[in-house]
Amino acid sequence: MRVSVGRLRAVVASAAAGALLITSLASVQVAQAATTTCAPQGTIAAGSYIIQANEWNSTATQCITYTTGTAWSVSTANFNLATNGAPATYPSIFQGCHWGNCTSGSGLPIQISKLASATTSWSTTQVGSGAYDVAYDLWINSTPTTVGQPDGTEIMIWLNSRGGVQPFGSQTATASIAGLNWNVWTGQQSSWKIISYVLNPGGTSFSNLDVKALITDAVSRGSVNSSHYLIDAEAGFEVWQGGQGLASNSFSFSATASGGGVTPTPTAPPTATPTPRPSVTPTPTATPTATPRPSVTPIPTATPRPSATPTATATPTGSSTAKCTAAIVENAWSNGFTAAVTITNPGTVATKTWKVTWTWAGNQSIVNTWNAA
Repeated sequence: MRVSVGRLRAVVASAAAGALLITSLASVQVAQAATTTCAPQGTIAAGSYIIQANEWNSTATQCITYTTGTAWSVSTANFNLATNGAPATYPSIFQGCHWGNCTSGSGLPIQISKLASATTSWSTTQVGSGAYDVAYDLWINSTPTTVGQPDGTEIMIWLNSRGGVQPFGSQTATASIAGLNWNVWTGQQSSWKIISYVLNPGGTSFSNLDVKALITDAVSRGSVNSSHYLIDAEAGFEVWQGGQGLASNSFSFSATASGGGVTPTPTAPPTATPTPRPSVTPTPTATPTATPRPSVTPIPTATPRPSATPTATATPTGSSTAKCTAAIVENAWSNGFTAAVTITNPGTVATKTWKVTWTWAGNQSIVNTWNAA
């Protein structure tokens, strides 16, 4: 009989060598249980924000797991779409109104001409495989209506990307905005405009990014009508290939209006609320490399994937021969990995007390854990 006794997840990075002792499951203290949705259009409330699975161009399994605060991750995904078409999904966190599903207290919609400020901070975890972008998606509508496809402008802000993907349309300019260097892409969909700002070079996080400065630039280029309304701000990952392990560690967005904004009338969202995504231009164009700005955290250089060999030492109660077994499944990125340690009792008697120890093959250590002690 196989009995799964417990599971530990630990984020590991290069540091001093160390070992970990897992004590009885009864001693594990969980501050907040994780919440997972595997529904293509599933949503999870996260305080004043909403996390959405938003899988709109695929039927493959995708699961989104929320832990605490504004932290969430793509816990299950293995997409495999061509990068010259639309992405499979855009799991994201948002504030405002997405297809009639509105957060509380956001102040949105706000008319662009009355937008006094809009700032955001966002920290991400990015994986070293697959094809995806790490992007904000701001939706602008001609009226403060919050239901259905916006008809104004879609502003995308690409923090980073990998796998050869690129924005819709074509690159039309370069610009220095909010202290950062951007490649500017523009395009026209059937009923809305698209303008994308691609950070050059990319990074893993923003700190106090001045979104209003980017919107003002989009107005000056004729991509945004100042009489239209900003109805929501989203931050997530457009994924073509892979996707598992992408995570949002923390996120904030704040917008204020001069003279007050418009109070939306929330309506029940439709049974499916996909965000339509354009296809991408298949051939990338070469762009110059710019000096990184201090407000952007660059992606660390890749390091060899660490390994660990666990050895179980527990004997289940009531048996003198059966031993617990332990297995580690690693999801590696540039300078760390996630270790999911599964402890299994192969015997016929329940185990009441147990411990697992292992020694790292290199200089790794535990830097964060959740749902474990």
